[in-house]
Amino acid sequence: MPRRSLALAVLVVAVIAAVGAGATSADPVNGSDANGTYLALGDSVAFGYVPPNAVPAPNYLDAHSFVGYPELLAQRLNERVSNVSCPGETTASLLVAGAPSNGCENSPGSPVGYATLYPLHVQYQGTQMAYALHYLAAHKHTQLITIDVGANDAFLCQETQGAQCDLRAVGTEIGTNLASIFYDLRVVAGYTGRIVALSYYSLSYTDPTQLGGALFLNSIIQSVAAASGVTVADGFDAFGAASATSGGDPCQAGLLIKLPDGTCNIHPSPVGHRVLAAAIAAAIGA
Repeated sequence: MPRRSLALAVLVVAVIAAVGAGATSADPVNGSDANGTYLALGDSVAFGYVPPNAVPAPNYLDAHSFVGYPELLAQRLNERVSNVSCPGETTASLLVAGAPSNGCENSPGSPVGYATLYPLHVQYQGTQMAYALHYLAAHKHTQLITIDVGANDAFLCQETQGAQCDLRAVGTEIGTNLASIFYDLRVVAGYTGRIVALSYYSLSYTDPTQLGGALFLNSIIQSVAAASGVTVADGFDAFGAASATSGGDPCQAGLLIKLPDGTCNIHPSPVGHRVLAAAIAAAIGA
């Protein structure tokens, strides 16, 4: 899971049900199955991750105590959501089992990750993509797929390579992997419904470094999405607008999780998740 305030905003899609691909838990229903189902892919943002030093402290043994924007969006759409997100997921580990992640299946220098220690919203074997292909084969009335992934690729590069990290090379890898993800959903799964990629918010709308990192990553997401027939929901502008009256500071605006020392973690607060859910709803005209 991301721990550093890299020059990128954090993005992610969450998940909450269990069908196919070896899933074992029952589907919590956020809406009517009659209105179709919703599949959420991503990392810690979508998961609704809360850091251990937050108050109150999170209960990592209860996955349902974490609520991300997918659950809020599902309520708004009155659809059932299967949130398959995993804290620390990279674009590579979402596709390939055993690929380096930033704390999902494994961590830098360790075979241990969040998913090896704690339950996810959906319990499944293999990758998020393997689950998605099984899920879409079994749920022909799926109305929506959301995804936010890529920030952990950059976090992982920084953590393992330090100053030698080549973010442009990372950006190329993110673009290649995103294209593969969209291809698998569209062509391999044959899914013709809505796919929405959520763009990254910035941790500051006045710091050029933070802005530059978020805009760089978002440019990759937008380019690949446009070539793949995928809609982009503007999480960047949504957070910017919501923090405008707070001097462009998402922490001060209450969009990020406040910590006891007065600073903020990089993950969205409940208010932040509502803003992201609204951005996706706007992108699909809901």
